[in-house]
Amino acid sequence: MNLTLVAVVAIALFFDFTNGFHDTANSIATSVSTRALSPRVAVASAAVLNFAGAFVSVAVAATIAKGIIDQDAITLEIVMAGLVGAITWNLITWLIGLPSSSSHALIGGMIGSAIAASGWGVVNWGGIKDKVLIPSLIAPFLGVAFAFLLILGITWLVARRAPTKVNRGFRKAQLVSGAFVAFTHGTNDAQKTMGIIALALVASGHLDANFERPPTWVIAASALAMAAGTYAGGWRIIKTLGQRIAKIDPAQGFAAQTACASILWGTAHFGFPVSTTHTISGSVLGAGAVRGFHAVRWGVAGNILVAWILTIPAAALVGAFMELVTRLPGGHVIVFVLAILIAASAFLARHFERRRLAPPAEPKNAAVAAAA
Repeated sequence: MNLTLVAVVAIALFFDFTNGFHDTANSIATSVSTRALSPRVAVASAAVLNFAGAFVSVAVAATIAKGIIDQDAITLEIVMAGLVGAITWNLITWLIGLPSSSSHALIGGMIGSAIAASGWGVVNWGGIKDKVLIPSLIAPFLGVAFAFLLILGITWLVARRAPTKVNRGFRKAQLVSGAFVAFTHGTNDAQKTMGIIALALVASGHLDANFERPPTWVIAASALAMAAGTYAGGWRIIKTLGQRIAKIDPAQGFAAQTACASILWGTAHFGFPVSTTHTISGSVLGAGAVRGFHAVRWGVAGNILVAWILTIPAAALVGAFMELVTRLPGGHVIVFVLAILIAASAFLARHFERRRLAPPAEPKNAAVAAAA
């Protein structure tokens, strides 16, 4: 097998891993923030359900593989460069705790590398508009509206019940709604990596361009990589979604999760690669707004909107740059090494920052304290 193809598959699976820990918050932030689940249990269950959800449908994978870039113009170099562009933006936003879209990062990276290689005509702009931009723009607003209406109905139903009993009941209900989000996240997001690997297999001649379903090993590997990334967690983004957009109670968490998961289930059925991050962000915003617009931290919501606008062009610029690098002597190796260095730098930065922010250890006893 072509070594470049092996490198592309490895990078794609690493992107899937970053997608998992970058988007862990999508399924568990509200459950953790309302104390419906402990962080460890929430992450573990989300990982399992992400894995299971990846086997349900391949409509989104087909959109990524066939509906965005002209397959005849795709090369392994384009796919590799686009993936590195997506990974770079994912890690930047992960480090600053910003819930950006891994889906948009992937699509942006691929668009940028393809344009750099073959010009603007290689991109299926109609497919981008109809299957990516419009659904991704509508999904967060649907989340706002659906979650807002759902929490209004819930508030009316439980108006005369004791708050303690209501919170206890909806913490249990969040076990179901959170599981639904995790499952639909796997159905939606893991397919994007399946589509990219399938595209690489088509470019290398290992898969027919008119394939109906990616090979089973592609589905299983993508599902496993996302599950592993989900278990690794993304605690900063969890804090942003769970508390910083709006402080929510268990009933609001249930409404936000139910709204988000329902939208993701529908979009996956139609093959729309929407952003799970933006959908859950909109749903949290809608559920939080039931207490009044003052209950929502609009500055944080504005930052998420800025990330939504920037993600595709930013990832596209990095993808285009990486495609130019592949043209250098040994360019494939250079880009592969750059991907490793970018990942290592991000993890090291996060490691040292966590050590810097960690509280000092308490002395074991007074004697130790006196000696210090």
